Amino acid sequence: MDSKALTVFPNRRACRHALGALLAGALMLSAGLAAAQDAAKPAPPEPQGFFGTIGRWWNQAADNFNAGVTGTRDKFKNLGQEAGVAARATVDNAKSAADAVARLPGARVVRGHEKCKNAPNGAPDCVAATVALCKSKGFDNGGSSLDMTTADVCPAQVYLSGRNAGEGCHTETFVSRALCQ
Repeated sequence: MDSKALTVFPNRRACRHALGALLAGALMLSAGLAAAQDAAKPAPPEPQGFFGTIGRWWNQAADNFNAGVTGTRDKFKNLGQEAGVAARATVDNAKSAADAVARLPGARVVRGHEKCKNAPNGAPDCVAATVALCKSKGFDNGGSSLDMTTADVCPAQVYLSGRNAGEGCHTETFVSRALCQ
C-alpha cells in the first residue's frame, strides 16, 4: 500500500508568512492597547500648600540644573569642533602668507647671525643689522627681519662662580633670519 502524507497547507513558505503576519498584527494590537491604557490614566493631582510649593520649587531647580549641565556638555562638544576649524584656518592663512612671500619678485629669506646695536634708549636697533645681513648675502636693497635671537653674555668670572647673572652681564640681540630684496 502506498501511503501519501497529507498536508493542510500545500506551500510551507506561504504558511510561515501567514503565521508571521498574524504574530506581527497581534504585537501591534497589544502595543496600541498598552499605549491607550497609559494615556487613559489621569495625571496625579499636584500637592497644595507649603509642601506642594517646596516640591515644585525643588523640581524646577533640578530642571534648571539639568539644563545647565546639558548646555555645558554641548558647549564642550562644540569647543573641539570650533578648535579644529580654527586650526585649519590658521594653517590655511600660514600657507597663504608663505605663497605671498614666494611670489614677491627677487625676495628671498636668508639665514645668518648679525648682531644688533643698542639704541640710545638701550633697546636693540636691528634695522642696520638686517641691512648688513642682506648685503652679506648679495642683496642691495636691504630687507626686514623675520627672526631674532637673544643671548645673555657674562664675563668668565661670573660663570666660574656658578652664577648666570651678575655685574658685567648684558643681553645681546641678533638677527637670525631676514626677508631680503
